[in-house]
Amino acid sequence: MEIPILSLLIVIPLIGAILTLLMGGERQKNAKYVAMAFSAITLVLALVVMFTDDMGTLAENYEWISTSFITISFSLMVDGLSILMVFLTALLVLLVVVFSVHDADEDRPNYFHALVLAMEVGLMGVYMAADYFLFYVMWEVTLIPMYFMISWYGGPRRHYAAIKFFIYTHVASLVMLIGIFAMSFQAAAITGNGVDFAFAAINPVIATAATSFQAMVFALLFFGFAVKMPAVPFHTWLPDAHTEAPTGGSVLLAGVMLKMGSYGIIRICLEAMPAGAAYWQWVIIAIALVSIVYGAFACIAQKDLKKMVAFSSISHMGMVMLGIGCLNDAGITFAIFQMFAHGLITGILFMVCGMIGHKVGTREIPLLGGLAGKMPMFALFMMIGFMASLGLPGLVGFWGEFGVIFSFYEFIQGENMIWLILFCLLSLMLTAGYYLWAMQRTIFGPETTKIDLTHAHDVDKCEFIAMAVLVALVALFGVWPDAALDYIVPYIGTLPVFGVI
Repeated sequence: MEIPILSLLIVIPLIGAILTLLMGGERQKNAKYVAMAFSAITLVLALVVMFTDDMGTLAENYEWISTSFITISFSLMVDGLSILMVFLTALLVLLVVVFSVHDADEDRPNYFHALVLAMEVGLMGVYMAADYFLFYVMWEVTLIPMYFMISWYGGPRRHYAAIKFFIYTHVASLVMLIGIFAMSFQAAAITGNGVDFAFAAINPVIATAATSFQAMVFALLFFGFAVKMPAVPFHTWLPDAHTEAPTGGSVLLAGVMLKMGSYGIIRICLEAMPAGAAYWQWVIIAIALVSIVYGAFACIAQKDLKKMVAFSSISHMGMVMLGIGCLNDAGITFAIFQMFAHGLITGILFMVCGMIGHKVGTREIPLLGGLAGKMPMFALFMMIGFMASLGLPGLVGFWGEFGVIFSFYEFIQGENMIWLILFCLLSLMLTAGYYLWAMQRTIFGPETTKIDLTHAHDVDKCEFIAMAVLVALVALFGVWPDAALDYIVPYIGTLPVFGVI
């Protein structure tokens, strides 16, 4: 009997979430150990899947609803697109539990860890779903724990930020649902069979549908996914959510939840609607370029360190959208790589932001200065995170940005619009500028006298472990990008979009 390892990637954190939720009273202090154990088991399972010779053999399908007119399955799969996101989810959840060991103890730790593990359930479901109904259910599951995490454990404006996050993303997901229904009913009409929500039953059929239908449904789904990324002008929920969310919530939100949007565009929009992708190509590129430059300019104006990092995510996810918009093999390859790289890097960045707020008492950049002398290890992690995010060669961020810009250059050269590369160059200069400026004012120079640093202390053991793991991976994939690209490249060859343009 084969072990249903993909189902276990969902079931294990679900059991952990239930157990930690029930650990009230005096048992609350032990909830972190239970959460740590279950998230560690999930990471081990993710690594087993990652190193399986043929991941396609791990696909699972369990009949959920089956009638003469509708078929819904609990269907799971992994491939070169999803496996990096599955690994990243399992890794960041474990590191969030480790990093938050002391912070979570302050207020209802069992609830906090239950929410973290519940988020893992939804995220794993989204990244492994092979059925549209299951995909949508898991998509909605991720919203609920993040809403409560922001609302219960966030900053002074947490209730406003939580409601804004929920409204924006839920409304977008309802538009996405309309697109899913349209695809499902159209596929049923073409084949003459009942409605089957399986990816394998819908995608090949819709890929042959009329361009007008593909363009219409592509727009619906793209809107739902673009809000999640988020892309300008649907981005305003993100800075508020990040600023008010606890550190663990911000790490998961930026590290893996934003990737749900870009994952959905590639998994659904490109696989099922290649003609629709070609129809809207220049709209995608325009939104991407605006997001890249706007996000970078907005970072320069920020005084709150965490808000600056939040706006940087808009810019970097714009890079992901730009790679997707190129609709060529290099662009989509490095868009997926950039998704993975951004997840690792933002884990470090938001941990650094959370630490500075907790240990120093403020994240306001003008009030800080000279922290390297007081907190040398903290300063080292901040420098590595910032350097990776601005694309320093030798770190993982370089390959994502270099690959996307290379593919965009290749695309616009063929379109005789080479001047568009100036937007990318402007973004690179602005990114280096706001990171170096923030670093100079925060950790270098004379020690600040505007705030009391007598009680400030450096990184503790749990914080060090969590960030050291991420730094090691940022360096590993920075010098050995093939470790990730070897998963991505075989998947790219399966996309039908290259037969259209």
